[in-house]
Amino acid sequence: MPVDKYTVLDKDMTKEELSAIERVPLYFVLDNVRSAFNVGSAFRTADAGSIKQICICGISAYPPNKKLAKTALGATDSVPWKYYDTTVEAIKNLKSQGVNICIVELTSHSENFWEHSFAKPTALVFGHEVTGVSEETLELADCFVHIPMNGKKSTLNVATSVGVVMFEALRQWRK
Repeated sequence: MPVDKYTVLDKDMTKEELSAIERVPLYFVLDNVRSAFNVGSAFRTADAGSIKQICICGISAYPPNKKLAKTALGATDSVPWKYYDTTVEAIKNLKSQGVNICIVELTSHSENFWEHSFAKPTALVFGHEVTGVSEETLELADCFVHIPMNGKKSTLNVATSVGVVMFEALRQWRK
């Protein structure tokens, strides 16, 4: 049986239509993510999930940035974002709005993300590619989740982790 290939095009949307998109009560907090490419990928993933906002913190690249734009492919125009000097500042702001803070990090308190029930609203916190989430940020968590790994490496690339955990939260909320 022949398989037809479809041309995939982005939806042609005005700024008004983009701002009217119903957003899910999910936030990404990028805690000193050093790679602009990973930040750009987080934007593209956030667009796919229609998340509420990306909180970009510390040394993380933010728009306009050439490397970020290369992987975001225009998603910086469709995803709400805000830059914070520190992750602590971002988390305190989210907590004041009643947002649950869920840190994606392998810790002695983290549970398998498949076994975790994601609250609404939730902020998923992702850390630096080498050092992870900062100690001061860990202290502000409401919960911790990790992605189980079967190979030699104990963690995934941060951009991959963003997508994996986001889609699990969305899957749970769509039941």
